[in-house]
Amino acid sequence: MLSFTFIFVIINLFFLSVGALLYIYAQREGIAIPLDSLTHQPRTDYLFPEIALNHFKGVPAIVFMLGLTAATFATTDSGLTALTTSFCIDFLNFDKKKNIAEKEMVRKRTLVHLGFSFLILLTVLLFNAVNDASVVTAIFKVATYTYGPLIGLFAFSLFAKKRQVMDSATPFIVVLAPFLCFFIDKYSTVLFDGYVFAEELIIVNGLLTFIGLWIMSRRKSTEEKNEAYAWPDE
Repeated sequence: MLSFTFIFVIINLFFLSVGALLYIYAQREGIAIPLDSLTHQPRTDYLFPEIALNHFKGVPAIVFMLGLTAATFATTDSGLTALTTSFCIDFLNFDKKKNIAEKEMVRKRTLVHLGFSFLILLTVLLFNAVNDASVVTAIFKVATYTYGPLIGLFAFSLFAKKRQVMDSATPFIVVLAPFLCFFIDKYSTVLFDGYVFAEELIIVNGLLTFIGLWIMSRRKSTEEKNEAYAWPDE
């Protein structure tokens, strides 16, 4: 995992560098950022295909489009694999069924895989229809709501080990926190004297989750502490 993290940082720096070079090339060649067909606002997402298809010729254009396609398919493939595996094991209980025929399992896995492929396609089309900003900006915005509770849960597990959370309240807390963040973001100019939240809203989301978990928890007894740190029987 450590080696993968190191390589992943290098790959992201490489992609960031390519993006910066594309902007430099567009500015030098006088290439305008394409406009959205509906809002007529500049869409930076369209700059890559605009340069690759309309300003590069021959081998560079092919290499750019192959690179874009390969990067997209690699991400989609891993996501589809994870979704298919999780659904088959957690919902269809493939790991617990012993008498089912192999052909039947393959058929069901294929149907699940095709179903998630269609669902992802619909999600992409819907996202493209409602989104009026760049994909990266929109993804970071969505992440402030989806990853905030995860950060809050992770922080609570690290820094509040001596407290026992009420398990039944946890789902409500992790759902309530993003809703509170939505209203805080919507009325931030009124509540905070003109301040507008950006990606730092994820910190607020995680903090609200942490506070909610702390309120709905109690200090562990000595017996519970001993049981938590005890080794399982061989």
